[in-house]
Amino acid sequence: MADSLRRLVNIGSFATLQDKLDRWLDVYHYNSSDENVARCCEIIELNGKVQGQLFKLLSLIGSSGTMYGSSRSAIKSRLIPYLGTSYFGTGSVTADASLAVLAKERELREVQDMYEDSLVTLEDELSLIRRENSDLRDELLDTKDELSSSIRVSSNDRLLDEAEIRDLRAKYNAAQDELIRLRTRCALGDNQDLTIRRLKSELNILRGATYSDLTDSLKSYRYLARASSPLSTNDVTQRVRQESLINRYNDLFSIDRLSAMDTLSRYQSDYEMNQRICNAVVQEAFVAAKLAFREHKMKVRSNLAITHVGPETLEEAVQDYINRNTDLYDLPGVVSDVIRALNRSVKLYIPPEASYSLIQPYIREATKFAWECSALAHPLDVALATDAELFDDHKYRRSYDSEYSAPLVNHHIFPCLMQGIRVLVKGEACTRRGASLGSPRRPRSRSSSPVRSLSPSRARSRSPSPRRFTGRSTSPIGLMRLPTPKSERNSSVAGSDRTGSTLRGMKY
Repeated sequence: MADSLRRLVNIGSFATLQDKLDRWLDVYHYNSSDENVARCCEIIELNGKVQGQLFKLLSLIGSSGTMYGSSRSAIKSRLIPYLGTSYFGTGSVTADASLAVLAKERELREVQDMYEDSLVTLEDELSLIRRENSDLRDELLDTKDELSSSIRVSSNDRLLDEAEIRDLRAKYNAAQDELIRLRTRCALGDNQDLTIRRLKSELNILRGATYSDLTDSLKSYRYLARASSPLSTNDVTQRVRQESLINRYNDLFSIDRLSAMDTLSRYQSDYEMNQRICNAVVQEAFVAAKLAFREHKMKVRSNLAITHVGPETLEEAVQDYINRNTDLYDLPGVVSDVIRALNRSVKLYIPPEASYSLIQPYIREATKFAWECSALAHPLDVALATDAELFDDHKYRRSYDSEYSAPLVNHHIFPCLMQGIRVLVKGEACTRRGASLGSPRRPRSRSSSPVRSLSPSRARSRSPSPRRFTGRSTSPIGLMRLPTPKSERNSSVAGSDRTGSTLRGMKY
């Protein structure tokens, strides 16, 4: 019994009942009728449960003692059971179960109160955080405004600084121009001072000299002729430059030509066509250089003829000027003329994806060499070369892949350097049987080996007789080779004409 009473005290049923009454009173005016009825029923049920526990406790107490007498026994036996079980309907539930239910309800109310308190606390914290966020947002907006204003101010300052820098730069340039102008004036003033002093000194000398002194000095002057004329074959300039050009011609064949051949072999594998192209470059370079030099020499002669009064002839003065100013010519223009001539040639072929500009260094060297050869007093020239001509052992040497028993030239590898009819440097040619005058056929594929590439005209047929040969030159200046009847059997090729306007003959 004491335990039941202690549990009843511990669960605080009456305190819970009083709390429910207080809460109902607080929300009574806000609730509807159904909600108030539900609250009232809940309180009555709780009150009935508490009263049932009290009556059960009273019944236990009354049944354990006999000090009340017979009337007490009747009350004990009739009232207590009636009130404890029948009236409240708790006979099927034990006292411990009822107390446990009340304890659970109290725990639930405590948990609910704690949850509501924590919810209120969280709402307060959330409102506080929202206020802080709003404050931070306001500070961020203020910072953005300050940043934009500072950016505008800095941009304005930068524009002002740039304008000042431009003004200072313009002033600096103007000051430099003024300084240069003043220095020029100062230099002119110094030159004028020197000229004035020199003229004064000469004037004093002339004033001091007598007329007889002047006439004696004129009578004693004798013109000393030059040791050699620039038009002479023994002229030092002619001999030195000729030896240098011969060495350069050998380098052009052994170095520059091989480099150009390597470049061409990357784009087409026809070794013979590449050799023809390198030979045509030198031929066309001499043609273009001679034409350009002829115009240049005419201009020099016309300009010097106006002021020439010296003891030397006009031709000597022209050659002396050309020897002193060998580089005064339009090299890019002459190179362009050579490339155009190569493009016009029907005997040369280069793939569409390539051009002659690939070997422009070789063309430039050949053009410079041809110009310097033409600028000599006794110019150097290359021999005229045509396909299917008789091989001349005095002018050419056979290549390593030639047929040494073939009398006709299939194609020329490098021209012969000559001075008049004298051979200075031998050229190189390839002789094969069956060489004809037809244009070489363009290659159909790029798979053939450049070393073993053969001429398309190399067929097993009889060589055309030299007596019946009448060919047209490949030179663009329109030179021709015509047969001249002679009694001799041995054929030799006549020397090349420098003007390019005469006919060329072949001796039989």
